Amino acid sequence: MSDLVIRGTRVVTPTGVRPAAVHITAGTITAVTDHGDVGGSATVSDADNAIVMAGVVDTHVHVNEPGRTDWEGFQTATRAAAAGGVTTVLDMPLNSVPATTNVAALEAKRRAAAGKCWVNVGFIGGVVPGNTGELRALHEAGVLAFKCFLVPSGVEEFPAVSEGDLRAALPVLAALGAPLMVHAELPALISTAAPENPRRYADYRASRPAEAEVEAVALAIRLAEELGARVHIVHLSSERSLPLLRDARARGVAVSAETCPHYLTFAADEIDDGATVFKCAPPIREAATREALWEALVSGDIDGIVSDHSPCPPALKCEDTGDFFAAWGGIASLQLGIPAVWDGARKRGIGVAQVARWMCEAPARLAGLGSRKGRIAPGYDADLVIWNPDQPVLVNPDALHHRHKLTPYASRVLHGDVLATYVAGRLVYANRQLAGRPAGEFLS
Repeated sequence: MSDLVIRGTRVVTPTGVRPAAVHITAGTITAVTDHGDVGGSATVSDADNAIVMAGVVDTHVHVNEPGRTDWEGFQTATRAAAAGGVTTVLDMPLNSVPATTNVAALEAKRRAAAGKCWVNVGFIGGVVPGNTGELRALHEAGVLAFKCFLVPSGVEEFPAVSEGDLRAALPVLAALGAPLMVHAELPALISTAAPENPRRYADYRASRPAEAEVEAVALAIRLAEELGARVHIVHLSSERSLPLLRDARARGVAVSAETCPHYLTFAADEIDDGATVFKCAPPIREAATREALWEALVSGDIDGIVSDHSPCPPALKCEDTGDFFAAWGGIASLQLGIPAVWDGARKRGIGVAQVARWMCEAPARLAGLGSRKGRIAPGYDADLVIWNPDQPVLVNPDALHHRHKLTPYASRVLHGDVLATYVAGRLVYANRQLAGRPAGEFLS
């Protein structure tokens, strides 16, 4: 007998979207049967014609706790995740103090998160100059991946690495089988000259050209190939790196890439001067680039979509001055991933099953969780989201659970209304409010 059966006419399974019943026992999916086959279950929940999908796995989230909990925090971030149908987040190693560059810092982060997490949380370790000796211990302590910056990160406690630092770290990670997530921009190609008009978005975008990303991707690929390591390019913003990724994969290099909802939603010519709420790094580029990124997702040149949720207190966005060069570079969107991505996908004739592959399966594989998360199949964790793909969603910042409500999606009409979220078979969000208690699992 199952503890719970969730059934619907549009269940996203590995073989396609179909009517089905998902049987759950002790937090695990035990069977996926025909819609009418509910057996002797204790409880049946009917999703009717809403989408039943594996919970979103977001491997790029800056939670910022401890140390910068006034920016975000495990309680607010995971509440936002639950409200957005995200059932697993991986916490980035920077913007918290201390940064997660050794085991002591990892343990401090776990202590800070204890009892606060509404969804599952995994941790990413940092690669910074001089911490190669810490990487194995971090991996053994449970971090799921590692992250580095090739350009200054914006916080002094997480410095950028050089090629020499990568040559020291990548053999260690290769031996561990752990991926290195790379912020791929080279500082030599980024302009540090004082702008004539810091409010002009075109000047900010020009200061971080696509060439900086292309050259950084080329470096990451070259070192991965030479040292037998696995690299993952985070928040890809330009189509110009795609031939490099395609050719590297054809040679057998272990390289993957992600992009983010903001690169798939917005375009440079839509961003007003002084609208610093849109600032991120790399910057949002032209409409033609946006379309090329969608095409690369469809072709498989880009593997997945994650948020790069990087919030800050509103004052750091410098909305009063509109100074793009002084403002913090990050976009808060953890709760909005499904409607932002689905809104763009439906306009381009892309189906729900493909969206699930990009937002659930691919990030789960990257994190080494592909055997238990990201799919609705027997043996997988019962992390599920139920959402209405036809329902327009007006983004009201007051309805967001992020600590701060500043977002470039404000007042935008999207499609894809999250109705309910389950973590290990437990209902954590329904009727536009959190349900139950924060009981997410720490992943390792």
